[in-house]
Amino acid sequence: MSLTSRSPARPSRRLRAALLIAASAGLIAAGVPQPQPLGIGDPLFPHLGNPGYDVLAYDIAFTYQGDNTKPLDALTKIDARATARLDRINLDFTHGTVRSVHVNGLRAEFASSGEDLVVLPVQPVEQGTSLSIAVSHTSDPSGPRDAGGWVRTSDGLAMANQADAAHRVFPGNDHPADKAYFTFRITAPKELTAVANGRRIARAVAGDRQTWLYRTAHPMATELAQVTIGRSAVVERTGPHGLPVRDVVPAADAQRLEPWLAKTPGHLKWMERLVGRYPFETYGVLVADADTGFQLETQTLSLFERSLFADGDYPKWFVDSIMVHELAHQWFGNSVSPRTWSDLWLNEGHATWYEARYAEETAQLSLEQRMRNAYLASDGWRAAGGPPAAPKAPAPGEKTSLFRPVVYDGSALILYALRQEIGKDAFERLERRWVTQYAHSTASTADFVRLASEVAGRDLTAFLKGWLYDAKTPRMPGHPDWRSKAPVKGAQPGAKR
Repeated sequence: MSLTSRSPARPSRRLRAALLIAASAGLIAAGVPQPQPLGIGDPLFPHLGNPGYDVLAYDIAFTYQGDNTKPLDALTKIDARATARLDRINLDFTHGTVRSVHVNGLRAEFASSGEDLVVLPVQPVEQGTSLSIAVSHTSDPSGPRDAGGWVRTSDGLAMANQADAAHRVFPGNDHPADKAYFTFRITAPKELTAVANGRRIARAVAGDRQTWLYRTAHPMATELAQVTIGRSAVVERTGPHGLPVRDVVPAADAQRLEPWLAKTPGHLKWMERLVGRYPFETYGVLVADADTGFQLETQTLSLFERSLFADGDYPKWFVDSIMVHELAHQWFGNSVSPRTWSDLWLNEGHATWYEARYAEETAQLSLEQRMRNAYLASDGWRAAGGPPAAPKAPAPGEKTSLFRPVVYDGSALILYALRQEIGKDAFERLERRWVTQYAHSTASTADFVRLASEVAGRDLTAFLKGWLYDAKTPRMPGHPDWRSKAPVKGAQPGAKR
């Protein structure tokens, strides 16, 4: 309920501001609702996202002073459409200082509640009308490594926003169900290089500063946003169909990393052979000298740790297949984004599937043996993390614990079972239909089941239900001898890669 709905006459702006500030401090009487985080009811992140509006575009400006321990100055502009009458507007935002907010050109009052920024516009926003929001704020790179958001590198910054950390960087509707176009304007010392999602539109130098402008050609989920600033080299080459490929690496490592970077056009060709044309305007690898503990499929510019390539601790086939894993996400997870975070298995299961298939084709590592090993562990993974399409919530204070083995090999196992059930040809048609029919939008587990049934020519609901939702792993078609071990008591879920 809005702050104004109990009064027959709208209070003055000054009174409305006082009410909002008092509510934020917990001073309002019980009869008037306090600002509070709303959320769209995601089963795993109930306070994530916000009802009442659909974001169409973000235009975000960052000013970086050259010190990655200090907050950046930022201005986030949001163009949206109201899907309901809004007396107040919730944005996901935390870990930054808000200086001012304007709604449709008029200065608005605001307060923080949990990880929401609650905005009280001068006038209610009517359903179906355009909504313009401008937030002047800071964007703070400090904080624990595993909190997400900005990642401090040896020479600057990068982003790692999955699953719910984009609002540690900029205010917005931080849920993949609300995808939007992005423009980034990054001002930094002129000796540094800034790169972001999409294509570079412009670059301008003024004194000792340089401003870079990037824009996406397709909508993007907030968790896939990427901005990197540092002493970087941008290595350009051409992929299939003339696709611009640009890799961003520490300048000192460009020559050393070239044998790995040169693999990307071949990876792209391999993926296109299996699922169809690459869905975005550019692609590339971002190599960050940082300790994140994972790689990440940020849209058009996948984030990798420098150590994956440079330390020599991993077999070459493994590094190669991980590069394909993040590339596969550009189709599965980025172009086709999950409707809710419980649909995460569609992202990670598919990326793991193509990672494993690539390893089989190029390094003779048996897909069947990998799936048999996964089947052996599957009951234990389900006990620890829940079934693939109904995962347990992340552990308190450990949000990345959502990325457990059950959403990786445990979910690729579903795709193997489905291929066993409907045959290789039907399965490959399904994969191509999936990334075409839902390109640049969102889709759910129910959508996948429905499309699989359509392609197979029979109802697969009952067959897939056990694989998606049961505590025990169903029998594997074609392999009646496969067995899963009983879960080990006290086993801990794995960490995200």
